[in-house]
Amino acid sequence: MEGKTRRNETAAQARVRHEYTVYFEPQSDGSYSVVFSSIPEIVTFGTTLNEARRMAADALRCHLEGLFKDNQTPPVEKKISRKPLKAVVAVMV
Repeated sequence: MEGKTRRNETAAQARVRHEYTVYFEPQSDGSYSVVFSSIPEIVTFGTTLNEARRMAADALRCHLEGLFKDNQTPPVEKKISRKPLKAVVAVMV
């Protein structure tokens, strides 16, 4: 039993907290889309803000676990010195 406890303690010690900025964009149906500015590969959503937060955490955890499994380093959080801009982009096709 002691060996199992030591393995669990070692695994817990190896865990590191990773924090990234996330944007929750309200949608017309009341749901929220979720985007990580530093990790554009992650896009998710939730039907409520709380669900969107849970989905964001789950998507981030899954993405980071995949990076670690492939022996890649996680991206560095980009520090944004200004607020995001909102604009309309129009094209004619």
